Amino acid sequence: MTSSISPFHESEAMDESEEPSCPQSRPLSGKQVRGNAGGFVFAVSDLNRLRRFLCLGSEGGTYYVGEKKLGLENAQCISRLLADGKGTDVIEEIVSFSQEGRAAKQNPIIFALALCARIGDVDVKRAAYEVLSRVCRIPTHLFAFVDFCESLSSGTGWGRAHRRAVQEWYNAYEKRPLQLAMAVTKYKQRNGWSHLDLARLSHIKPSSDGVALVVKAIVKGLGQAEKDYGSNDDPVIQKTLSFLKAAEDVKTLQDEEKVVAMIHKHTLVREHIPTIHLNSCKVWDALLDKMPLTAMIRNLGKMSSIGLLSPLSDQAKMVCHRLQNNEALRNARIHPFNVLLALKTYQKGRGEKGKLVWDVNQTIVDSLDDAFYKSFKFVEPTGKRFLLAIDVSGSMDSPVNGSSIEASTAAAAMSMVTARCEKNYHMLGFSHELVRLPISPKMRLDTVVEEMNKVPMGATDCAQPMQWAIKNKAKVDVFIVYTDCETWFGSVHPCKALKLYRQEMAINAKLIVCGMTSNGFTIADPDDAGMLDMAGFDSAAPEVIRNFVLGKI
Repeated sequence: MTSSISPFHESEAMDESEEPSCPQSRPLSGKQVRGNAGGFVFAVSDLNRLRRFLCLGSEGGTYYVGEKKLGLENAQCISRLLADGKGTDVIEEIVSFSQEGRAAKQNPIIFALALCARIGDVDVKRAAYEVLSRVCRIPTHLFAFVDFCESLSSGTGWGRAHRRAVQEWYNAYEKRPLQLAMAVTKYKQRNGWSHLDLARLSHIKPSSDGVALVVKAIVKGLGQAEKDYGSNDDPVIQKTLSFLKAAEDVKTLQDEEKVVAMIHKHTLVREHIPTIHLNSCKVWDALLDKMPLTAMIRNLGKMSSIGLLSPLSDQAKMVCHRLQNNEALRNARIHPFNVLLALKTYQKGRGEKGKLVWDVNQTIVDSLDDAFYKSFKFVEPTGKRFLLAIDVSGSMDSPVNGSSIEASTAAAAMSMVTARCEKNYHMLGFSHELVRLPISPKMRLDTVVEEMNKVPMGATDCAQPMQWAIKNKAKVDVFIVYTDCETWFGSVHPCKALKLYRQEMAINAKLIVCGMTSNGFTIADPDDAGMLDMAGFDSAAPEVIRNFVLGKI
């Protein structure tokens, strides 16, 4: 969020350093910088840019900036924070976004942590390794962290701190060896790394017999692990060994019924099952019984394609029930963007890649729609008057998080969350002019996606919402602008348009800028306490908005 240092007042006057009449193609003051589209905006603070990166990443780039360049810019931003002695703040943000499920993808978070571990000072490196297990909760995350560290190694390689941190990741399971066995058999290798690689390079010294059993199976093979621990009378050891054997034996099973029996007995997951059985309704039915929520959402298309989730089936009923379970969504850290992506994909009846097709079960679509709103943190309405303005300019057709969802569509979905919470709002779209949006909060998200794809796009003028409010004498307490901040077309700067609105209407209106890309620009003046910059698809966005509107931040 933008840190502001001066209050605003109803009788606010223009800054003396500002030009009295200045188009966006020229700087309003020396505090502004040129954006990628050529217009002048404000540079977002490095801490705010970090938040955007953690939330939105740089995958796919933006309309104006390629993925590689955008990733480099964000890496440089983190490097500056570390060089400025703000490593503790960086790690706090990393842990917050990871543990609270605020980001749709973990790779940007893990990359940032790897930077801290590699280029931070001694204290920052120590802090980064201390939170490794909290951020990298599954082997896929750990492999990604190791891979990022290797690419950033600068000759440091596998030093003592690095080895100890990886050892401690495995030893964190000392009282839960069965969960470790699940983790290492479910996620065997990623990014060119395997558990065998990590075990050998880190010189793991197991902290318990349970961890030692699993590590032995990784390094020496299951046969040796059975010889060493087969006679151990600890029931936990025996259950862990039994699971490891089941995960190995199921690979060669031809009998479908035996596969189903092993799934039920040992809670095996999809990654354990050989490909020849992944078109079986019986097998998927067994998997669905205790399938993690994230995996369930990811496999809705597959399960529908084989007829498991047909209308009125018990399985479809189970899926819908779980999608509508607040506690389950919260515990699984399901991010709303991933629900939106699943909804868009499932509703089409075919995958983004490959030849997979399925009949759409409308009750599942309804439940995904419901899950989207429930995956945000619930907040009480503020009772304020909101103008929700969605940028539909040409640059907003860039993808979010490297997905098939455009920034403008993601922005529309975000605005629906606020509109469903707040009762007093008006919603509009803008480019270089106002654009009619054929959507409302009463519409389902799949319909919103379809309608947003029909909206004509144009040039970018982020001052349009405030100018509309002045022209129409609209009483607005809070403007929320969902944009990539690449404004350039207008004759008035957005921040100046807000000041004009405050003067004209004698209302201390606030401006919240939801940045839909991880670039370094914002239309929010960092010196104005009534303007806030935030990451646009943060699952904590409703809570952040409410606290800002009520003056709590």
